[in-house]
Amino acid sequence: MIVIPHKDVVYTDFQGTGGILVDLNTKQYYQLNETGALIWQVLEKGGSVNDIVAEIRNIYEVSIEQAQASVERLIVNLESKKLVRRS
Repeated sequence: MIVIPHKDVVYTDFQGTGGILVDLNTKQYYQLNETGALIWQVLEKGGSVNDIVAEIRNIYEVSIEQAQASVERLIVNLESKKLVRRS
C-alpha cells in the first residue's frame, strides 16, 4: 500500500531532530518527532508502508510489529487531518 502526501502540505526538516508539516489550505502546522519525520520523508519519495517499516528497522532496534504499529499510528493521524491519503 502507498500513502500519498497531500500536494498542499509542505515539510521542513529540523536537521534530523524532527520536522514541521504545514497544510497550506488550513494554515495549520504539525510537529513531527524524529521517527515521524523519517516516515514523512519516505512517503514523499513514494515509498510504501513496507519501505517505511524496513527503514525504521534499519535505524532503530525495534521489532517488525513495533515498527508497523508506529507507522500505522502516524498514518491514521495524518489521514484524520487530511494530510495524506492511501492508494
